[in-house]
Amino acid sequence: MLSGFTIVRNAIKLDFSIVPAIQSVLEVCDEVVVNVGKSEDDTRDLVASVKDPRVRILDTEWDLTKKNLMLSIETQRAMDACRGQWGIYIQADEVLHERGAHILKEKVAEWDADQRVEGLLVQYLHFYGGFDRIATNRRWYRREVRCIRLGRDIRPYQGAQGFRVGPDYRKIRARLTDAQVFHYGWARPARAIREKHEQSKTMYPWRGGRTDWDAERGHLEWIPLLQPFAGVHPRVARAWIAERAHDAERVVGPRRLKPGHVRFYISDWIERLTGARVFEFRNYELV
Repeated sequence: MLSGFTIVRNAIKLDFSIVPAIQSVLEVCDEVVVNVGKSEDDTRDLVASVKDPRVRILDTEWDLTKKNLMLSIETQRAMDACRGQWGIYIQADEVLHERGAHILKEKVAEWDADQRVEGLLVQYLHFYGGFDRIATNRRWYRREVRCIRLGRDIRPYQGAQGFRVGPDYRKIRARLTDAQVFHYGWARPARAIREKHEQSKTMYPWRGGRTDWDAERGHLEWIPLLQPFAGVHPRVARAWIAERAHDAERVVGPRRLKPGHVRFYISDWIERLTGARVFEFRNYELV
């Protein structure tokens, strides 16, 4: 049995792609567990609008005082409710491409007998300031584990960006796949990004005044190595994207090179030459 799981709260206020996210893992999963936190909008109704008997909603109330750790706690709650031997994790602002969904299902079947393999890596496309450009510099992770064995004391790590193993948080042993996840968090309309900044004040208080400055600027900061996207979005996300493709307020600011940007261009040159990303943060070990 292959499970899917995700968590979501305030999906309408934050304009998450939660419906396409759920639909993308329904492509191959026997069940999808959705931890729906008590919200300030009609998030639960939105999730329930996915009329599929495989979707199972957990009604929960999240402890916001836990800040970033809350995301790991609630993701663990969704994992624990899964009944499969493997689980595909999708965040509320991500969509798994349909080809990638089938790749993960095939690789689970292929590598299930190899007990060294605890998770499967997907490739990331991070959309920024719209749906036609992607962020590629090394501050944006290019891979992360999104398919894991369940019941192995594998647990979410650091706000549930990735997973680790056991109380000592050993790095998960994973294998590469060609599955692609489309991350739309920074492509949403300006209204949703402003709301994201407001909620970040509670989730990430250690950022201090930076969050206020981001919101007051009125546009997304230009970042090095933005690249045009000429591919095809996941089938289940296309209608959601079409409704948000044009937003006059969603603007990327002017190009302003800073001395600190030089390292991104140098590491990009090394990566193109060798295939290795210098100083890459990894939650995993390749096996």
